[in-house]
Amino acid sequence: QVQLVESGGGLVQSGGSLRLSCAASGFTLDHYGIGWFRQAPGKEREGVSCISDNDGSIYYAESVKGRFTISGDNAKNTLYLQMNSLKPEDTAVYYCAAVRTYRHCDYEGMEFWGEGTLVTVSS
Repeated sequence: QVQLVESGGGLVQSGGSLRLSCAASGFTLDHYGIGWFRQAPGKEREGVSCISDNDGSIYYAESVKGRFTISGDNAKNTLYLQMNSLKPEDTAVYYCAAVRTYRHCDYEGMEFWGEGTLVTVSS
């Protein structure tokens, strides 16, 4: 049974940093396309960053390039999202998601989802 559990969210001041973790079970992390998505109040869920299992390529949304870094620890079967220089517009619930056949970092294409962790950035 595939399970994804996020942690690491919280309240941080603008310019601060957080590291999100996603513990995966029921599958091997590097055999799936996997990534981070977020949903702010009143907005659609959007892809933040994803890793393709096909070629290891990494996608970042334009809004987070240079500030966020995605990484995985295969030994721990855990995905991370290091978020630096946080802005109030980064406030959202952040979700970890996985898919067996990865094509794009698009929420409609993902199969398995965690429950999410809330990130709040104060100005």
